[in-house]
Amino acid sequence: MDRRCLEQLFSRLKQKTVLVVGDFFLDRYLMIDPAKDEPSLETGLTAYQVVEVRNSPGAAGSVADSLAALEIGHVMALSLLGDDGAGYDLRRELHRRGINTEAMIIDDRLRTPTYTKPMRQQGEGDVELNRLDIKNFSPTPPDIVDKIAARLAALAPKVDGIAVIDQVAEAECGVVTTALRQHLTQIAQTYPDLPIIVDSRARAWQYRNVMLTPNAQEVLAGRGGYESEEVDDGQLAAVGQELYSQAGRPVFITLGSRGQLVITKSRSSLVPTIFVPGPIDVVGAGDSAMAGILAALMSQWEPIDAAKLGNVTASITIQKLGTTGTASPAEVLAQAPLFQHLTPRKWGSS
Repeated sequence: MDRRCLEQLFSRLKQKTVLVVGDFFLDRYLMIDPAKDEPSLETGLTAYQVVEVRNSPGAAGSVADSLAALEIGHVMALSLLGDDGAGYDLRRELHRRGINTEAMIIDDRLRTPTYTKPMRQQGEGDVELNRLDIKNFSPTPPDIVDKIAARLAALAPKVDGIAVIDQVAEAECGVVTTALRQHLTQIAQTYPDLPIIVDSRARAWQYRNVMLTPNAQEVLAGRGGYESEEVDDGQLAAVGQELYSQAGRPVFITLGSRGQLVITKSRSSLVPTIFVPGPIDVVGAGDSAMAGILAALMSQWEPIDAAKLGNVTASITIQKLGTTGTASPAEVLAQAPLFQHLTPRKWGSS
């Protein structure tokens, strides 16, 4: 894999269309200046003064952002949003990144999921205070579930890849419900050559016929009976093989600074990552890795090579402090000489 190979990849990606399905959140940062603190006359408590508001797409929005940053020709979003100001702000941020939101479902029975993050200036940086979350705690209405499934079915034959982000921990309260997983299985059976990759925080074991990108903790928690601190490489490989057998497609288990454990029918391989000296910010690293993997798979790269690209894109994003980073083609091409060092080895070998 050399620079020419990467250049060909990015040239092909400009002609591709990818669909991102799942829970799109609005990440809202409230920048607080402590020099402007003042007492509240009503409560006597300190009233923090917000001097700037920064909005960005989170959860599935972060994956869509990472895919758009790789200059894929057409990035489409399929999700549920409330008919509210947060939904408007989220769509505006997606539009700024060139992401198509025409398939979004807007409904006043829902609230747009929002992570509000107060950031208080301290020294030369910012400290995040207690986060304020807005989520939907009621099951997604059946008619909306049907509408999502219909749009997914209509779009699947028109795209070159699908990323699914199953973010919401509360069962049946997000975009990806049990019914939608069943529809996704059917789509994967109907289009076996279509790369479909799923990132699920709590339900990786409930998917069939799709590729998965969990981290080790998510794999073990879903299996039950394991504590990640106590599991050795052999046990993780065994559990990963179980997940592969159930999903029926390659599994990419992210391992932080170690890289990725890639499990296919023929082998389990560790694809190392690129060492990045600190300081680093790992926010968004998994999303960027997922985007890199899917981009490679859409260009018919083998899973091992797709994991290499995912590791490189993640290594770029973690160097971008204080933000959910992305990686551009130019930044990846600059790392081309390092690809030769990402030699996979049999899992568990030194």
